[in-house]
Amino acid sequence: MARTVEAFPVPTGERILELLPRLRWALDGNGPALLPVPAHDASETARLTTSLAAGAALAEAEDDRHDPTVLIIATSGSTGAPKGALLPASALAASIEGTRRRLSALPELADARSTQPPDGESYSENWLLALPAYHIAGMQVLLRSIAAGTEPVILDTAPPFTAEKFTAAVHRMPAGRRFTSLVPTQLHRVLADPDATTALTTFTAVLVGGAATPLALIDDAEQAGARVVTTYGMSETCGGCVYDGVPLDGVSVSIDPEADRNDSRSTPARRSVPRAVGRVGITGAVVARGYRDIPRHPAFARDPRTGVRTFLTEDLALTAPGPIRVVGRADDVIVTGGIKIDPAVVESVLSRVTGVADVVVTGVPDQEWGAAVVAVVQARPGQAPDLSALRRAATYAHGPAAAPRHLLLVTHLPQRASGKADRAAVRELAVRELSGAPSSTVPSSTIAASTTAASTDPSGEHHPSNDSRR
Repeated sequence: MARTVEAFPVPTGERILELLPRLRWALDGNGPALLPVPAHDASETARLTTSLAAGAALAEAEDDRHDPTVLIIATSGSTGAPKGALLPASALAASIEGTRRRLSALPELADARSTQPPDGESYSENWLLALPAYHIAGMQVLLRSIAAGTEPVILDTAPPFTAEKFTAAVHRMPAGRRFTSLVPTQLHRVLADPDATTALTTFTAVLVGGAATPLALIDDAEQAGARVVTTYGMSETCGGCVYDGVPLDGVSVSIDPEADRNDSRSTPARRSVPRAVGRVGITGAVVARGYRDIPRHPAFARDPRTGVRTFLTEDLALTAPGPIRVVGRADDVIVTGGIKIDPAVVESVLSRVTGVADVVVTGVPDQEWGAAVVAVVQARPGQAPDLSALRRAATYAHGPAAAPRHLLLVTHLPQRASGKADRAAVRELAVRELSGAPSSTVPSSTIAASTTAASTDPSGEHHPSNDSRR
């Protein structure tokens, strides 16, 4: 008899600990496939259960009695119907073990193993859950804790994340090796608070992912004495599978420039910024079986001889040798004057400009150039950058086409529930502010200030401003 999909309501706060026995049972291949949904959000639960057919049976290609599908994790796309990544027991086990091996190899752990712990204490693996557990990063904290035989400390994710709540949660953690997963925004808030920063330094490793992490933020954390490990992965790979630019054991990453060249976008010209980039493919046991109710999705491939799966992402990475450096997404590319600009590449430069706490680069329609580059910046207190400084930094690193023509200063950047920047909302915000169009989702209170457009076009020649508010 075919196994079914069961909605798995995930609460916030300490009640999450009640899920551990059920998850442990499911990891052993028992019961139906679980679809985690937010227990506190009835509308989102309804959307996910309807879109991903909770209550219905798994198709033959969606399950395997020798390697049952344990979880169906909804992708966190901000538009359109969600897709459900089918995660079998073997993929989750490979991810958990790969992470354990990588973290065990950190120098701090090698030192800890070489000494005897104090009387009555042990160097157990303790995790702090600071992310929603119905997303893959938070769920993995629970699964890793189950595998380690420990109980995670829970930071309630229902209220907004604050440095004070983080500090209090860390103080509740037992002695031993400490780990947590954060998104960049959380790390930024922690580093702005001295007590929270001190608490951060007690962790053996702080995994940071879910969005591009500004290099300046990593530098700040390391200068404070914290050990940050950047992670790259997605629901389709059971979460992070590349740590500090190096794939986990059993995972390989390919970067195919041809996959990017042959995409379906119709543009008059192409320029790689700053070096050649290609579409990222991930191969290994951590890759999902596919998507729920989408058989033969082209993003997934399976070697007929070995059964090893590959996931072709929408991400772009540099083809240069060395650690893997993801620079953006194929569907985020801005085309200005026929030149393709990868926003994440520009963001990595702008994040180092004095006064920038966080930044998202987006594009707004422009009659002459197709799109105008906009920097939407959350400034550091009392240190707001100006447009000329941003343009100089972008031009020096990537040429004049990458230089933003507009700057919007915001009190905070719109985010999705997963903690990632909501690029769709940022773009809507930019379009509204630069064209006067009404916005349905982004409050006006988000805007702190704005500037007019720059007076030079992407080629460096003089060009009249298109800012309709001047």
